[in-house]
Formats: sequence, structure tokens, C-alpha cells
Amino acid sequence: MSTVAPSNTGLAALTQFTWEPQPAAQALVNDLIESLVARSPEAERLSTRMLRESGTRFLDWVDSIEAPRTPELRERLRSTGWSPKAMAGAPDCWINERGIFPRIALSDGPVLKVGIKVECVGDFVQAHRLFQSPVIGEALGQFRAARACRGEDAEVWAIERHGWLGFSAPVFDPVKAAMAEAHRDRLRRRRRDFPEDELGFRLLHQLLDEAIADIGRDWTCDIFFSCEREHWQRRNRAAQVQWARQDRLGMGWANHDHHTYRCARENFTLLVATWEKLGFTARERFYAGHEAGWGAQVMEHPVTGITTFNDVDLSPEELVSDFAHEPLPARRELGTVGLWCALHGDSILQAGMHHLEATFDFEALVDQLDRADVRTMSPFTTFPWLKQAFTEGERWPVAEERLQRLIDKGLITAAQAAVFRHEGALGSHLENLERNDGFKGFNQQGVSDIIARTDPRHQAALVLA
Repeated sequence: MSTVAPSNTGLAALTQFTWEPQPAAQALVNDLIESLVARSPEAERLSTRMLRESGTRFLDWVDSIEAPRTPELRERLRSTGWSPKAMAGAPDCWINERGIFPRIALSDGPVLKVGIKVECVGDFVQAHRLFQSPVIGEALGQFRAARACRGEDAEVWAIERHGWLGFSAPVFDPVKAAMAEAHRDRLRRRRRDFPEDELGFRLLHQLLDEAIADIGRDWTCDIFFSCEREHWQRRNRAAQVQWARQDRLGMGWANHDHHTYRCARENFTLLVATWEKLGFTARERFYAGHEAGWGAQVMEHPVTGITTFNDVDLSPEELVSDFAHEPLPARRELGTVGLWCALHGDSILQAGMHHLEATFDFEALVDQLDRADVRTMSPFTTFPWLKQAFTEGERWPVAEERLQRLIDKGLITAAQAAVFRHEGALGSHLENLERNDGFKGFNQQGVSDIIARTDPRHQAALVLA
């Protein structure tokens, strides 16, 4: 990754983030995981179940590693991109910001410990019947851990986090925990459809402000996206099928990679302001080309690890402007993203996410979902370090008033409206992603291709042909 200070305008804004595969760093992580699995038959069985039952790899779930301190390991960390950063419960902790890698803590003990991500430790304990295993942290707190597997100087722990990066639990505050659940309920129930989108943003910001005041920004961020995944899942069969498979293992959506939001041009600065309120910072931006007419701003949260991919209709000139903060004027024509929002509403309001991308064993998931009658579209990325494909799109009904508004403005034809009225329009997907060598970036050309292939007008044209 480039070390250039963040820039919002000009060509520097397009080149400051350059992600590359990190094979040496990944080899270090792989060696530690392989050492653990070799010492623990229980961990090996868990890894086998993950692949067979959910199409995921053990690696996809690794949150953190605690390894015995040796001069050799410390030197290997330094030489492959890790740098020291002390955290609660881990004064000798190392992080690698060149890619997607677990935090590695060095300790004086002989035991190699690997923490795997789960959404709820209680669910994991019940799924694996670990009723006698020790549990660290209080229910409804920000950090909880339960021992999942043991071996010869080796342990696997299930780790549940809610806006907390430490290796030990913060002091539990039952009042704050109760407030967190109350804010979760309010965010889950928030009204998403208003006569004017600005009113929807105003309500959302009010809810976020109240939650941040009570429980802090990072915990609020974690809760908000949990509710967003729930809303998206209710409208997507592929998500429901895959979540049930992961839930049988007690894992939930802890393998999420990024959350994709589509936004109308006139609302894009409001969307970015929402993410910045929650603590997100801007990463790379995308442009699909003049013909495609859309762009995206990637944003990342430093504590929860949540990444958002934010799509908007965009011109080449606007790409080098500070389009995340300078209002984009409305257009007389709609690109793929703008039409989707006009048909369904913005992702953060009426529609919900366009897709959730999670990490899997790419081929295994395609095969397993196919056997569950969930089809996968042709892949749009097939690099050794990155593979990506959408499940076939979920079709959503389109409100008549939205269709009539588009016809009146000359943005769709009466024939296209008839197809949308009868067939619905493509709404959401689950995205199958496999990352290797810690690669943190995306395939711009591939993303452009899949956006074109999921344009609702293309679907209408096929029906009318």
C-alpha cells in the first residue's frame, strides 16, 4: 500500500492506495495455522467441517493469533510487513497493514492460540456443545471468547467482538450493555421509507447520535451493520441459505468482507457523512469507464474492520474531484446505479444493501450452493489472489409510483416499465469471494463488467427480445 498522505482531489486520489499480494506474510500465517492444526485433531475436524458444511476455509475465520515469543518469529514478522502495536491484553502485538491479516501477539507461554471470528459466542458454544469450555467476558459485552479446541500446546478460541480490538475484555458495564441492546432495537426498527430521502437521513443520524452518546462510536458501528445485514438477508434467498449453513456451525456472518451500498447522486455526500460519523475513512476509489458511467468510494472502519463499497453514477471529471464531500448535481439520465436506486431506493434507506461479500473457498461454495438450488453467475475475477462471483440476482417488485415517475421523466420506456411491473427488477446478491496472499484490493475491470451485466435495463431488454 502507498504511504502517501490521503488526498481527496486530483490524480493522487486515484493512486494513493495500491494493494499487492503479500505471499511472504501469508506464508507466515499459514505456517502458524498449519502448526496448530497438526497439534490438534479437534481443530482439524473443525476445519474440515467448515469447508464441507459452509464452503469456507479455516483461514477465512482467523481473527488473531497468540504465539510463543522467539527471536526467529519476531524477525520474520518484521521482514514480512508486520509492525508492533500494543493492544489491551497483548503488549507485544503485531499488525500488518499491507493486506488483510490477523493480529499476532507474542507471549512467554508455550501454547499456540488461534482466535476465530464468530458473531455470537453463545451460538458457537451451543452449536458445538462446548458447555464445559471456559468463557471469557460477559454476555452482551463488547468482547467474549470461548475455548473451542485443544491440542498439544495448541488451542482454538471463538472470539466475539463488538467494536473492541483487544485480546482481553474491557470492564463490563451492565448499564451500557442494556443501552446497546436498546439502540440495536431502534436501529433494527428504523423507518427507511420517507416522502423525501433527506428525512430518512435525518432520522438515521438522530439514532446514530443517540447511540454514540451512550455506547461510543465503535460499538454503534458494529450494531448498525449487524442490523443492515439482517435487513439485506430478509430480502435475499441466497443469503438465507448460506447464513443457515454458517449458523449451523455457530459462526454467523463473521466472515464478511465488504458491504456494498448504492446511492443516488444527490444523496452521496449524505451517505459518506453517515460513514464518517461512524468513524470510517476513505480508501481507494473506482471508475468503470465512460460507457459504464459509475464510480465508487471504498471506506474502511479501523476498529470493527468493516469495509463499505459505495457505488454512484459518476463522470470522469467528477472522479478526480472530492465527490465524497462535494454535492453531485442531479442528471437528466441514469446509469446502472442511479436506475437501481430509482427503482428500489437507496441502499441505506429503502432498498438495503445491494450485496454482502464474504470470504469463502470459491469453488466449494459454487458447488455447494448449486446443490442447494442457488445458482452463481459467471465469475468476474479469476486471479490466483482474488476470485469473485455474484449469486443470481434476487428480483424485487417495483412500486408503481416509482415506475410512473421514471416514465414521466423519460428515464425508462413504457415497454421497460411493463417488464419491471411484471417481472420485477434485479435487487440484491450474495457475493462469493476468495482472497489469497492477504490481497486487500479489488478488480476494477471485473467490477465494471458485473455492474454492466446486472443493469436492470439489460434484463428488460432480454425479456423484450
